[in-house]
Amino acid sequence: MIIEERIYTLFLGKASEYERLMQSEGIAIQEPILGQLFGYFWTEIGPLNQVIHMWAYESLDERTRRRAELMKNAQWLAFLLKLRPLIDKQENKILIPMSFSPPLRR
Repeated sequence: MIIEERIYTLFLGKASEYERLMQSEGIAIQEPILGQLFGYFWTEIGPLNQVIHMWAYESLDERTRRRAELMKNAQWLAFLLKLRPLIDKQENKILIPMSFSPPLRR
């Protein structure tokens, strides 16, 4: 299993709008397609105005397939038009557990 960590740095003052949009529309579109949401977080200390969300996948192939499906979804593409103006930059990491890491649960 792998974890995808996505970090979005928002423009100053856009956090509440981002949260509102994701809660009211975004997650309902993403979850059925992407699968297991591992967590959604705000930063409180360190770099501020960041949102971190993490998704669990069985493999890189599963992640690639699910992300491609999301990017073909008309609802998601329309939603991105609302979300993108709030985001200054994006980082993406694939986290692979070490052999002694506790197992991730689905």
